[in-house]
Amino acid sequence: MRSSKQSPEIDVTSIQSPADLKAFINLPWTIYRNDPHWVPPLRRDLKKRFDKSQYPFFDHAEAEFFLARREGRVVGRVVAIRNDSHIDFHEEQAGFFGFFESIEDPEVAAALFSHAAQWLRERKLDVMRGPVNYSTNDDCGLLVEGFDSSPMIMMSYNPPYYPTLIEGFGFEKAKDLLAYEITDEVRVPERLERTVQWIKKRKKITIRPLVKKQIHQEIERVRKIYNSAWERNWGFIPMTDREIDYMAEELIQIIDPDLLLFAEIEEEPVAFILALPDFYVALKHANGRLFPLGLLKLLWHGRKIDTARVLAFGIKKKYREQGIDALMYYEVYKIGVAKGYRRGEMSWILEDNTLMNRGLVNMGATLYKRYRIYDYPLS
Repeated sequence: MRSSKQSPEIDVTSIQSPADLKAFINLPWTIYRNDPHWVPPLRRDLKKRFDKSQYPFFDHAEAEFFLARREGRVVGRVVAIRNDSHIDFHEEQAGFFGFFESIEDPEVAAALFSHAAQWLRERKLDVMRGPVNYSTNDDCGLLVEGFDSSPMIMMSYNPPYYPTLIEGFGFEKAKDLLAYEITDEVRVPERLERTVQWIKKRKKITIRPLVKKQIHQEIERVRKIYNSAWERNWGFIPMTDREIDYMAEELIQIIDPDLLLFAEIEEEPVAFILALPDFYVALKHANGRLFPLGLLKLLWHGRKIDTARVLAFGIKKKYREQGIDALMYYEVYKIGVAKGYRRGEMSWILEDNTLMNRGLVNMGATLYKRYRIYDYPLS
């Protein structure tokens, strides 16, 4: 790291032009140039996420994009976020930061966070929380443990020095998010198998996969369960219809219908679980572009995907704490193994969700990555 006496001035500005946006998007290719575990996102998808006129998150939020330069070279970026849905739902004057990237220099990070904090203060917010890209319905959390493997689909990744930069500015831990790993070599305990089968029979639960011919009705079922299931969970924000439609349109291209399961009681959907094939396995080879060869690489490597991530799970309130969560995890694991998936990730799980964490350990899953969300007081 440079000492402050030797460091040229850092210039932090908001994005003002298409050239600025291009620099904002391209910075990670510099930060992660020699990192074998980083998965380059598709540039076209990033452009959509940063388009305030089109991306559905901005129906209820505003954000400012900051770039840091030193001697004309882009050395960092951050987004300051005011999410009215979070403020209204949690009755908390919290702002957020996301899409943070920086060279290994605390002065660069401090300059970025100072500008983001000032932008949030001007909007009468009391705390800056993150990293969150843009809400907890997106990828969020800073990786603090588990740097020895690539992230799974829609999970974040960062260099090991980022916690030092963030904590050095004065951020403190707000909450940890946990990721568990399970392989096809795990033998589910017989006691657990008997228990989930007993729950299934006693509650008269039917487990069924997604019906693609009824995709719009199925999406509506997921929306109703999802937005009611986590009503008062820490950090949860209900998704708008437009946000759910947007996400569904993106995911339907890679979804395995057998890995989106509904639990029904007397034909009423009471729970769902969604596991996605780990498309990052293929995306890693495209280097952010579909053309001229990226699409062919995605198709070729997509044939070899044998990992999956459970990224969404919900149970209606009146059916909680009845063992249905264990049943759903067991069912998706059993189906995944039968279809040839050799490894799965269950993420993310709040660190203080005791029942869920204990259930995954009892099933044979191993905690292997930890992500952290931080708070910084603005008063």
